Amino acid sequence: MTGFFQSMATLQGMVSIAFVIAIIIGIKLFTKDVFDLSTKSVVAIGIGSALYAAVSFISIPIGPNTSFRIAIAILTIFGALFGPVVGFLVGFIGHALNDALAWGSVWWSWVFLSAIIGLFSGFVTIDKSFDPLKGFLEKKHTAKLYGFSFISIFAASFVAYLGDVFLYGEPANKVWIQIILASISNFAVIAAVGIPAVITIAKMNSSRKNLKEEDE
Repeated sequence: MTGFFQSMATLQGMVSIAFVIAIIIGIKLFTKDVFDLSTKSVVAIGIGSALYAAVSFISIPIGPNTSFRIAIAILTIFGALFGPVVGFLVGFIGHALNDALAWGSVWWSWVFLSAIIGLFSGFVTIDKSFDPLKGFLEKKHTAKLYGFSFISIFAASFVAYLGDVFLYGEPANKVWIQIILASISNFAVIAAVGIPAVITIAKMNSSRKNLKEEDE
C-alpha cells in the first residue's frame, strides 16, 4: 500500500484528488436527490471497491498496456444499484487499489476511466421509478442503462486521454490505440454482463416481492 500513498503525493495524484472532490461536490449540488452517503452506501463502496480491485486481477492483454477486464461489469452493477456517487467511488478506489497492489503505483488517468464509467452508470437512478433492489425496472430503464453506459465510454475515454497526454506526457498515437481497444472491450462487458446482471437482480427481487404479497 506504500505505492498508493506515494502516488497520491505526486502531481497527478493531487490533481486527481482535487477532481474527485470537485465531482462529488458537483453531484451534491446538481443531483441532490441521488446524493446519498448512508451507511448502506458506505458499505456498498467498501464492498464494491474491494471486489473491483480483486476481480481486476483477472485480465486478458489486448494491446499495449491494455487488457480485457470482466471487472468493468461491477461498476455498472454498483452504480445502477446504489447511485452515481457509489459507482464513481467504487471505480476510483477499486482501480487505485488494484494499481497499487499490482504495479506498486497508481496510474491516475485510467483510474478516472473506471470512476467515470461507475458515475454514469448511476445516473439512471435519477429516475425515481427505477429501483432494481425493489424489483422496479422497465424497458425504458434498460434503454437508459445502455444509453448512459454508451455516453460513459466516451466521457471516460476523453478524460483518460487528457490525463495520459497532458499529465503523463504519453504519445498521443499510443494513447489513441489504448483508448479504442479499451472502449470496445469495456462496452462489450457492460452490454453483455453488467446491464443483464442488473436486469436479473431486478427480476429476482420482483419475484420475491410477488411471493411475499401472495403469502399475505
